[in-house]
Amino acid sequence: MRRGANLWDPAQRRSIQYHLARGHRGVIQFNPNIRNSSPFFCTEPIMSLLRFDASGSINDDYGITQAQIDSLKGQMETLRTEMVETDQKQYDSGDIPADKQPLDARFFWLPEEMLEAYAKEREASELGRIFKVANGLHDQIDAAVVLGIGGSYMGARAMMEACCDPYHNEMSRAARGSKPRMYFEGNNVDNDASDSLLQRVRAGGYADSDAEKRHAIIVISKSGGTMETAVAFRQFLANLESELGPEAEDWLSRLVVPVTGESGKLHDLATEIGCDEIFTVPDGVGGRFSVLSPVGLVPAAFLGLDCMKLLEGAVAMNEHFKTADYADNVVMQYVAVNHLLSQHRDKSIRVMSVWSKALESVGLWYDQLLAESNGKDGKGVTPLTTLNTRDLHSRHQQHQQGRNDKVFNNVIVESQRTDSLAVGHSQRNQDTLNDIAEKTLPDIMAAAIKGTNDALHADGRPTTDIILPQIDTHVLGQLFQMLMIATVIEGRLLGINPYGQPGVEQYKTNMNKNLGR
Repeated sequence: MRRGANLWDPAQRRSIQYHLARGHRGVIQFNPNIRNSSPFFCTEPIMSLLRFDASGSINDDYGITQAQIDSLKGQMETLRTEMVETDQKQYDSGDIPADKQPLDARFFWLPEEMLEAYAKEREASELGRIFKVANGLHDQIDAAVVLGIGGSYMGARAMMEACCDPYHNEMSRAARGSKPRMYFEGNNVDNDASDSLLQRVRAGGYADSDAEKRHAIIVISKSGGTMETAVAFRQFLANLESELGPEAEDWLSRLVVPVTGESGKLHDLATEIGCDEIFTVPDGVGGRFSVLSPVGLVPAAFLGLDCMKLLEGAVAMNEHFKTADYADNVVMQYVAVNHLLSQHRDKSIRVMSVWSKALESVGLWYDQLLAESNGKDGKGVTPLTTLNTRDLHSRHQQHQQGRNDKVFNNVIVESQRTDSLAVGHSQRNQDTLNDIAEKTLPDIMAAAIKGTNDALHADGRPTTDIILPQIDTHVLGQLFQMLMIATVIEGRLLGINPYGQPGVEQYKTNMNKNLGR
């Protein structure tokens, strides 16, 4: 183990930031042999940062030039200073200019805040309380139903699909390591879907034990006033109470896990139920920026995901953004290239082409983040997620030869989690695949990625590559934080406030009016 750095020493904290900026994984440790010991931070140079390659967009004929990218350096560095220094000062002081209200910038420093609080307070910290509740219920429930909409559930779903076995909910309790199945609802008002899930959780698990008969509800809403989630919670709460029967008095307060604001309808309801814990949606964190807060961490902890590594990945990206030169800064380069393509090449549609099924929901999470943040004042691009190679057989014809208004940001994973599957040799060679029998699925994927990029370039379509070393919580934390920072920086380049979503409120007003409310 490498020598630890004391978290309370300012000089050593700067050393920690140095290591994190360079992709070293940080581990908060305590000496179990010393009572009330100070936490220390060990670094291991085993976690690498994701990378960004813009070479597929640097082209005089259909892309942008290096000179154009370089021309944004001064403006980008000014915006970095605003985000790193000015935003927090304005937020902490409450002296926020009118054109920056709301200033939901706390997501940027929240990961470090949560890690520091856990190091200092352990179980008394919010992260410690999350671990205690999740770990305490793993052996007591078969499933957890996450109720939320938009940013209140999309990050959690993205983490589950990225980090869990794709057939997690179909696996036995033992195969899941006693972690619950997880379902998502409250994000629509679809009668059939809601009824089917109610029946599914009533059925319970596949073994005859008390735990297999119980499920938990994780309800996420800052105000509790969002119609879709509020209605679903009323229905699923009534179902849970009915299923518990006489046990409701002992179990209901444990099995309902709310994540909400310090006040509001959901907070009042959770208090009435007597919930053991009420986790907080932090002030200064908007819904679509809340994935690394209790909004995302509570479901992640229920699934047994490594929340520490998730937050450490975000801190590593923060430090990279703060310290890396403009030319090497993945956040600033991503913003610069995509912004220039939209402004100078009229690329009004931004396609996130994910080359792993596990990342499709990350793309859908980003769709909301970008659209809701920067789609204002007649500005902003339209985000679109595609999953390849699947969507090469559906959307790609239009992307290849249709209106040339798109940039394609590939998300590529370098290392898979399981052994490579070979095509295999067969005596039945009617499919003529024996000539590639030794090739593996990753080989075919690599050929498809290169072939697709080459084809797009031949037709004058720009591409970029976001390269992930692997899919794990550390890398996912990096990716979430990179895209959130990039969205804010680009919004400010466009001259708009990336926080707030005034356009979303109108449908809610109309819906309530149509319901006679």
